[in-house]
Amino acid sequence: MGVGETTGAAGTPAERDGPEPGRSDRGRLDKRRAIVEAALRVFSRHGYTEATIDMIATEAGVAKPTIYNHLGSKENLFRYVMTTTAALSNAKALEVLEGFPQDAGGLRGGLEAVATRLVDCYCDERSEVVRRLLYAEALRFPDLYDAVRASGADQFVEVLAGRLARLAHAGLLRIDDPMRGANQFISLVYEELPVRSIPGARPLRPREVDEVVRAGVDTFLRAFGVAPA
Repeated sequence: MGVGETTGAAGTPAERDGPEPGRSDRGRLDKRRAIVEAALRVFSRHGYTEATIDMIATEAGVAKPTIYNHLGSKENLFRYVMTTTAALSNAKALEVLEGFPQDAGGLRGGLEAVATRLVDCYCDERSEVVRRLLYAEALRFPDLYDAVRASGADQFVEVLAGRLARLAHAGLLRIDDPMRGANQFISLVYEELPVRSIPGARPLRPREVDEVVRAGVDTFLRAFGVAPA
């Protein structure tokens, strides 16, 4: 027994009675969240190959065995970080669709507002890091691309397609294939921006984003909009 160690009922009431209900679970979740955030930063700076568990443990402020206890090997950690971060980013993007336009009067303005908020989500630092890592490690983890898409972008496209299908059913758009229409909408309002930001290395000016969004929505409505009677 070491100095200061006691047995039996010695110690504080909290020590005698055990941890506060829920505190252990909350602590574990907080620690895992800290590990994931630290791992994302380390993988972003060093790439998968050069990153080490020691680096991540230091960044997270935890012991190395703690990472193994939570998430196992470096590969498992990388996969978990990528899919979890993609899912969190997707949850933010799905919130954007809560403001999707539902009538002809607010169609253009509503689509521009949704597109602007969507671009903010896509250009978020975490989203940029996940995309860079995903492409950089595509040869090493060819299956991870599909896993990340499944936990992120694919879900968003399906929900967006449903919103567009409603507008088409209401006679506000002409779209035969809502899934393709959803992908084309995203491409029109976003795909030009990564080239301008190199990607994520140069901050985008609000005016640039506004120009791309307006032009994209305009092209989308020219292709799928219904001419006024």
